[in-house]
Amino acid sequence: MSYLQESLAPDEHIVAIFSLHWTAKGWLILWIVLTIPTIGIALIGVIYEYLRLRAIEQGVTNRRVVRKRGFVSRETEELRLASIETIDLHQSGWGRLLGFGDIRITGRGESSMLIARISDPLGAKRAIEGAYTITENAPPAR
Repeated sequence: MSYLQESLAPDEHIVAIFSLHWTAKGWLILWIVLTIPTIGIALIGVIYEYLRLRAIEQGVTNRRVVRKRGFVSRETEELRLASIETIDLHQSGWGRLLGFGDIRITGRGESSMLIARISDPLGAKRAIEGAYTITENAPPAR
């Protein structure tokens, strides 16, 4: 079970999960290429990078935006949808061509979260804005 599923509060559900774009796996590809001529010496780098990428979880629920990373230790960032002020999209020329980008979510005060190198950043931005709209229109909790 993923961290996102484990951390759901009562009456909370996952709206969207954001996946990394294949270009975020550049180090993994480099380690694989280096492993071939070195007859497995770089295999440690391949294993480390694979586990690092597998440990990244990013998504939005009907209450918060979550980013988790780490396979031995765990580091999470969470922003409640009600505290989000801006959702900025950054997509370079290559990002537009290949379909990846970054989203920076700014909350009240100095809180911010960067969701980097994700596939379909515009769709992710829409999912966050859609989850926020659903939360705004929800009846008050009793």
